[in-house]
Amino acid sequence: MPTILKEGSYRFFFYSDEGDPREPPHVHVTSSEKLAKFWLQPVALASSKRLRAYEIRRVTQLVERHQARFLEAWHAHFDS
Repeated sequence: MPTILKEGSYRFFFYSDEGDPREPPHVHVTSSEKLAKFWLQPVALASSKRLRAYEIRRVTQLVERHQARFLEAWHAHFDS
């Protein structure tokens, strides 16, 4: 489960075993007992558990800001 970014209380990561066939590029984010999944192309919320609307907006902004970094990390991890 490689962590690719920590910002505030949020940790952004991939699961190393993303299934077969692998889903399109995405990132998971957690904070305490909260969890969300975001598609990266285009950035869109895929799912969330226990995040409030304002937290989803905040995390969406973070994913948009770091989209290029997340995509680079995704391809480095899964395409090698």
